[in-house]
Amino acid sequence: MDLDNQDHRIETVDLGPTMKKSFLEYAMSVIVARALPDVRDGLKPVQRRILYGMNELGVSPEKPYKKSARIVGDVMGKYHPHGDSSIYEGMVRMAQDFSYRYMLVDGHGNFGSVDGDGAAAMRYTEARMSKISVEMLRDINKDTIDWQDNYDGTEREPVVLPARFPNLLVNGATGIAVGMTTNIPPHNLAEVISAIHMLMDNPDATVADLMTVLPGPDFPTGGVVLGKAGIRKAYETGQGTITERAKVDITQDKSGKERIIVTEIPYMVNKAKMVERIAELARDKKVEGITDVNDESDRDGMRVVIDVRRDVSANVILNNLYKMTPLQTGFSFNMVAIVNGAPKTLSLKEILQYYLVHQEDVVRRRTAFDLKKAQAREHILEGLHIALDHIDEIINIIRSSQTGDQAKTILMDKFNLSDKQSQAILDMRLVRLTGLEREKVENELKDVREAIADYQDILAKPERINQIIYQELLDIQNKFGDKRRTELRVGDVLSIEDEDLIEEEQVVVALTHNGYVKRLPQDEFKTQNRGGRGIQGMGVHDDDFMEHLITTSTHDTLLFFTNQGKVFRSKGYEIPEYGRTAKGIPIVNLLGISSGDKIQAVINVPRDRQSDHFLFFVTQRGTVKRTPVAEFANIRSNGLIALNLHDGDQLDNVLLTDGDDVIMIGSHNGYSVTFREDAVRSMGRSAAGVRGMNLRDGDYVVGSDLMREGRDVFTISEKGYGKRTPVSEYPVKGRGGKGIKTANITTKNGALSGITTVDGTEDILVVTDAGVMIRFHVKDVSETGRAAIGVRLIRVDDGSAVATMAKVAPEDDEPDGDTPDGTQPTDGQPTGDQPAGDVPTDHVDGQTDDQVQELLHRAEDDQDASTDDTSDDTDDSNE
Repeated sequence: MDLDNQDHRIETVDLGPTMKKSFLEYAMSVIVARALPDVRDGLKPVQRRILYGMNELGVSPEKPYKKSARIVGDVMGKYHPHGDSSIYEGMVRMAQDFSYRYMLVDGHGNFGSVDGDGAAAMRYTEARMSKISVEMLRDINKDTIDWQDNYDGTEREPVVLPARFPNLLVNGATGIAVGMTTNIPPHNLAEVISAIHMLMDNPDATVADLMTVLPGPDFPTGGVVLGKAGIRKAYETGQGTITERAKVDITQDKSGKERIIVTEIPYMVNKAKMVERIAELARDKKVEGITDVNDESDRDGMRVVIDVRRDVSANVILNNLYKMTPLQTGFSFNMVAIVNGAPKTLSLKEILQYYLVHQEDVVRRRTAFDLKKAQAREHILEGLHIALDHIDEIINIIRSSQTGDQAKTILMDKFNLSDKQSQAILDMRLVRLTGLEREKVENELKDVREAIADYQDILAKPERINQIIYQELLDIQNKFGDKRRTELRVGDVLSIEDEDLIEEEQVVVALTHNGYVKRLPQDEFKTQNRGGRGIQGMGVHDDDFMEHLITTSTHDTLLFFTNQGKVFRSKGYEIPEYGRTAKGIPIVNLLGISSGDKIQAVINVPRDRQSDHFLFFVTQRGTVKRTPVAEFANIRSNGLIALNLHDGDQLDNVLLTDGDDVIMIGSHNGYSVTFREDAVRSMGRSAAGVRGMNLRDGDYVVGSDLMREGRDVFTISEKGYGKRTPVSEYPVKGRGGKGIKTANITTKNGALSGITTVDGTEDILVVTDAGVMIRFHVKDVSETGRAAIGVRLIRVDDGSAVATMAKVAPEDDEPDGDTPDGTQPTDGQPTGDQPAGDVPTDHVDGQTDDQVQELLHRAEDDQDASTDDTSDDTDDSNE
């Protein structure tokens, strides 16, 4: 081949514009010809072709069912050459009573189920038009709509259906196009028609006015829609989100055991998967208290039964299920439809207005068609009337004519008739010559002339057209209207965090070192005498121990701070409840914590302290920062940065303050600093903070708290020794100092494990790294000096150490009488190795307890003199 001679056949194009043009053509094809419904009839092209194809096949509601394969094949061969699967799937959806509020296809056979079961193959199922779908095509042969050629030009198909009821709102629509989607919920037919009637009576009606008769969606599966704010926004703008819930009843048997019975579920929720999800949560103990889940649905209706334990609240279980299962879902409005060949986001009022314009066009074109037909009939009747008046002469003309054409010509000339009139006379039967038939012609002519006058009046008066539309919609409303299925709960939207469904109670939230969290009722822990062996408080592995114990309310907010300075949020009731010996669930399943992070601090923010208060941060290297609580009002699911840390530093504690508190920080080596909170200025979330304590080599922060008048500083060492010391013994200095002695560190008691402040009314929960827990009244621990060793609070086995402690509200229960030896104490006598007066029995070289205490005080004073205020108060912040 001579390539030089082929150059004229090569066309050079710019790839960029070519691709852009091709993609835009493809996108518009998908948008207009496949994915989005027309605002006038609410149908996508495939749905419109299915209904028209069924109408042409004659499978109307009064006719026998026809094989689905026959219908699909006819539609594919004539109108929709995009494969049989898209056609059959579209037909199946129109035949599902859980997908369409008013089914447009009457299916016979297996057309799928709410459990997600697919429809049977189209060779097994049968279908015909439903009664209401006839209204979609009524008057289609009266020139009411435009027509277009099919894909190969051999057939004609409708551009839009007459749609004598507002199908776009009644049955809704879903579709994904290129760069846009549509999601319109179904509505109640009677309510939508009432809204159209209102708009016809008052074109200036607002969305709020329309919502008095059309309050919201009406899903085929029923359920509950919460609140109206989301509905109003969606109706006004075309976009918005509403919350759907299943409809449930809580019943109680004679024994007091409660059951949650689900009778309706949210729209488009797969019931089988929903039941499976509930069972999975119960099995994995993520929702504690469910004993059994059964799907008892049958032909009489839906019924899913959830049995709950006798000792738990069904309301609490239900609220957790709303949050964690499809029993509660969101529906996002995106009311996009094709308007004049282009996609447009529409408000409720606009959808109704466009539908009314379409119906005005349909009625006008139908009336014009009927007028034209009536005028044609009048013309024929006028000719017949003339013939009857001159019947003898006409008979003679016909008899004398050689051919029919000759007779027709003579009649046209003699009586001034048209070709059609003359032909009608020639076709007239002799029976028409009777007197009765003559009267019928005269009466019919009179009726036709009256009809013509009426049609002309309709076309001349728009108000007549509106009256016809109004009445025809009213007839459809009376014929097909039914009661609303979906319940609309007015008032504020009840969110997942609806605390009205949660029983408020005081609880303990426990978090282990390895990240297992759980919630326990506070009364799980019975008060014991100090010095006892304790009870097993947390089921942990050998390499795990309980690290955080927080007393809170189920209605309070918990802020979880990681060692890397991020914060996460949870309500008290969102923490799953477990038994005392259960280890809980991984906190990563509850919060969006990164695998490398660890919860370092948990703080309870009561509902009445979420404004005008501060969070005070303390790091292990002594850096401090103060930030308003309001900065943490909106925390994303993946957390927020609460504190920017220096390299190698970690967060140790967070305090909730009033803005004018005094802060105390204690270190592992037994030193503490005390300074006013306002010595640290308020900073933003991302600030690094300033120096709070100047630590000695190898030392690190083990605790911090607020120093308030009338309180005591409570410390506990690694080997279980603790004490109370009045806050008056801790002078308030400037921040940044090396600190003063707060505990005498010996081989007997070990280094400090924790430090806090108490007012004497609390109970203390102490936990070892082996998971052993003890609870006692703090008032049972006597006051000593700052440098004293203190008294034994819990026996710690060799190789173990105190891991953490927590303050809890005091119990009214009487002590259970446990002693270190397991024996019952005698009134007024010391128990175990603790003498009366809470003074340690360990003597030094035969000295008395009082002498030991005196020596310790002297050592304390010497230490104070050498360490207090020895460091500068330099601000080394990274602000």
